[in-house]
Amino acid sequence: MSLVTRLVLAVGIASIGLSSLAQDSSVRLNKAIELLENDSPAFGLLSFDYSLNNARSLSRSGLDFVIIDMEHAPFDVEKLRLFLLGMTDKRTIAEKGNLQPDVIPIVRIPATGKEDFLAQAKQVLDVGAFGVMYPSISTRAEAELAVRATRYPQLKGAQDYEPNGLRGRNPSNAIWYWGVTDYYAKADVWPLDLAGELLAVIQIETEQGVKNIDDILSVPGIGVIFIGPSDLSADMGYASAAAPEVEAAIQAVLESCLENGVACAITTNQNTVERRLQEGFRFVTIGLDGGLSERASEALRRGREAAGRDGVESDTAPNSGPY
Repeated sequence: MSLVTRLVLAVGIASIGLSSLAQDSSVRLNKAIELLENDSPAFGLLSFDYSLNNARSLSRSGLDFVIIDMEHAPFDVEKLRLFLLGMTDKRTIAEKGNLQPDVIPIVRIPATGKEDFLAQAKQVLDVGAFGVMYPSISTRAEAELAVRATRYPQLKGAQDYEPNGLRGRNPSNAIWYWGVTDYYAKADVWPLDLAGELLAVIQIETEQGVKNIDDILSVPGIGVIFIGPSDLSADMGYASAAAPEVEAAIQAVLESCLENGVACAITTNQNTVERRLQEGFRFVTIGLDGGLSERASEALRRGREAAGRDGVESDTAPNSGPY
């Protein structure tokens, strides 16, 4: 076979691949949103390990999302960019024929609702995160600012103009990471923009946040309410999240989410994941990173089984370390 023939064949194969991806453009990029739209629970974990090996491991873990925790780990955007690169699985993209990652990355930023978090949100979105998790949101005003930080300014006359976005426009790395040419059209908050691919995840971690949950949920554009049991229990003055008063607060937030049609999230383990799913939680973490521990793997298995999503294989080797 001549060199020219081989080049023509290679170009043809590449064109077929690109054409296949283009034909699947209707597939959502954000797998977690796709699951929530279908009232199917999404499973994830918290990652503190920014290594490329861990990124590669998590990308084939059988999870639906990973929350990259930059609240309790260093806020290092350059390491985040490398981590996202490590999660990019070209073989899976080629086999699936679309650009939807099997595991979508969400970043928890360090600044709480009482602090200026606009710059942090902008930076993690600009490198390609599919959502931002905002810690310790306690009022409607803080929740609205979080949604605005996740959005670009909207065009005049847009039906979903409010709450108008504050994010600056320079997402060159995000465009590359997502692999799209229409990033500005896709990079909006769901479900305010039904075609949006970004999640604004609002954490309720204070007693004030629990009391204000109805007002918080009145903000358009909140994708997920995530209850933080540990910080919530500390704020309420209890040594453990197992205190009945803390559980009552958790149930109050969940009830409000169910009434308002907003996905509610919480941390779980192998002993609690089935119960939390039965209660109505639809976005759950099952452990911490370092590979899926034996307990996290068991929680994932039980959760998928309870949700009717069993049979999903994980390429991540389990370990018996604590999480």
